[in-house]
Amino acid sequence: MTATLRKPSTIVAVAAFAAFLATFNETFLNVAFAPIMADLGVDVSTVQWLATAYMLGAAVMVPVSAFAYRSVPTRPLFMATVALLVVGSVIGALAPSFPVLLAGRIVQALGTGLLIPIGMNITLEVAPREKLGTFMGIMGAMTTLGPSLSVIVAGALLAAFDWHMLMAVFAVLTAACLVFGAVMLGDVAKLTHPKLDAPSVALVGIALIGLMYGVSTAFSDSIVVAAAAVVVGAAFLALFVRRQKRLEQPLIDLRPLSVRPFAVGVVANMLSLVTIFAMNIIVPTYLQSVLGMDSLVASLALFPAIMLSCVASPLAGRIYDKHGARVLLPVGFLLIGVFAALVSLFISTGSVLLIALLYIPVICGSALIIGPVQSFALSHLDPELNPHGVTVMSTGFQIAGCIGSSLFTGVYAAVLGGRAAAGASAFDAASTGFLAAGLLVAAFALAGFLLALRVRSYEKAQAASRTAAARTAGAPAAAPLASIMKADVWALPADATVLDAVRLFSERGISGAPVVDGRGDAVGFVSDGDVMRALADQTPAFKSAYSFVVERGNADFDQTVAAVMGQPVTEIATRHVISVDLHDELGGICKVLADRHLKKAPVLDGGRMVGIVNRSNIARYSMATYLDGLVPEAS
Repeated sequence: MTATLRKPSTIVAVAAFAAFLATFNETFLNVAFAPIMADLGVDVSTVQWLATAYMLGAAVMVPVSAFAYRSVPTRPLFMATVALLVVGSVIGALAPSFPVLLAGRIVQALGTGLLIPIGMNITLEVAPREKLGTFMGIMGAMTTLGPSLSVIVAGALLAAFDWHMLMAVFAVLTAACLVFGAVMLGDVAKLTHPKLDAPSVALVGIALIGLMYGVSTAFSDSIVVAAAAVVVGAAFLALFVRRQKRLEQPLIDLRPLSVRPFAVGVVANMLSLVTIFAMNIIVPTYLQSVLGMDSLVASLALFPAIMLSCVASPLAGRIYDKHGARVLLPVGFLLIGVFAALVSLFISTGSVLLIALLYIPVICGSALIIGPVQSFALSHLDPELNPHGVTVMSTGFQIAGCIGSSLFTGVYAAVLGGRAAAGASAFDAASTGFLAAGLLVAAFALAGFLLALRVRSYEKAQAASRTAAARTAGAPAAAPLASIMKADVWALPADATVLDAVRLFSERGISGAPVVDGRGDAVGFVSDGDVMRALADQTPAFKSAYSFVVERGNADFDQTVAAVMGQPVTEIATRHVISVDLHDELGGICKVLADRHLKKAPVLDGGRMVGIVNRSNIARYSMATYLDGLVPEAS
């Protein structure tokens, strides 16, 4: 079945589940490092490669995702990508030695690097524009929930089984995702079949490996080796950027980074993600290694925050759809900074309840940021740049994961070792190390807060631009509204169905009507656009009214249309009706229509509705006024 006959919410649910699994797997196996070391006879520097190689493999695959998304039909690409996770998990579950386990982990990483950007691209493809924030909020909730919940699930499984069971359970989860994708997903991407530039793949691969290896090993290996890796990575990155500018079909179109709101959004998103990876590692590490808590108990301290973040992310998406990111982002970073510092100050008390309560605003603060800031950044790009924008955003995700899991644990370990060498007790040394790491998280949050203020300025400028455009397009202020509005007002009763509204529009030749209650008071307004959006919410095939002709006779199509048509009209009508006054200036009316993204509005006179004005009324008046002002040509 094609994607055109699937609800956008169904398609996004598959993409969100895949994103959850991909981020879940980022930290799922990390909890089992101790038993893996004991079982396979490796030391800590060796076992760390399960995390380092995983992040490196995923990061290298991300830049290829834009090419793959535009070259391979969506469903086969999705299934092949998830299949890599299944195969890697089975190899890991059966691994008799560390090299085999590492190989399975790398195969998983190849799938992860493709899966997250593919899921984001699918969401951008099918999400109605007015619900982009809500759908991206769902994706944000999954990327937040994944690495957080994995710690708890892994702790619970290790309490009853050995580490092989982690890989086996993940194999079952990914197999389920594979089945869901085969049944529910269709081919939604518009294929352009770009050319793959092999030198670009090599350059960006070496660049990312060098940069991420340098950051991840700065505190565990020789600082000279780490610095050399960063220098090599930076040099190859410069060569990669130079080559992309010269190619007619670059591997990654870097134009999104020239769009300042997008670039600011990418950095803000990374700052938020860093806090999740950092706190989700150092909090349970401290609780177990210093306070002696069981791994499951330590993980449960994170549980309330994780569950509440799943509520906060979709809610933040809905707020973004209505009000933008100007409030969400500063509040989110403020919550992270303040409460990360408080967790650092009070974690030494050993109170699981207190730590759990203080941890809630940290994770929920990041939930207020991730979905909205991604929506904000990507909404400033042209549609053809979205796959490349998603690639940049997803690469930032992997880099943030690397920084969060290595930089902050490195600071924690470095301060702990320094204090211990100075003669401090083990408890005081560890507490000081955690405080240093927590305050570093707060510093990152402060940087994010400053960027959030920049986002506010971009949104204000965007609103001012829309207002100026509306004023420029407006007709002369003295134009009498009564002379251009439609005075014949047809209304729908509150118990009417969507089908009743369509019939009224067709019979009366109108495109919208108020919904009135038994007393005749307006309780809403419904337009043909509301009907189209309601249909589009059921299937992406509804791009315009032409779909009625093109798809008619398709059983699934007809069934979906019938279900929508039978709904009460109040379910799709705008409840809070935006109206204009009969005596308003036309320029002000244009501003109302533009700012509220309306095609029409009821006209009131003394509170009583006397007509409806729409953009076509104003356009016709504007053109007539222009023609009247022309000097007649000489005969």
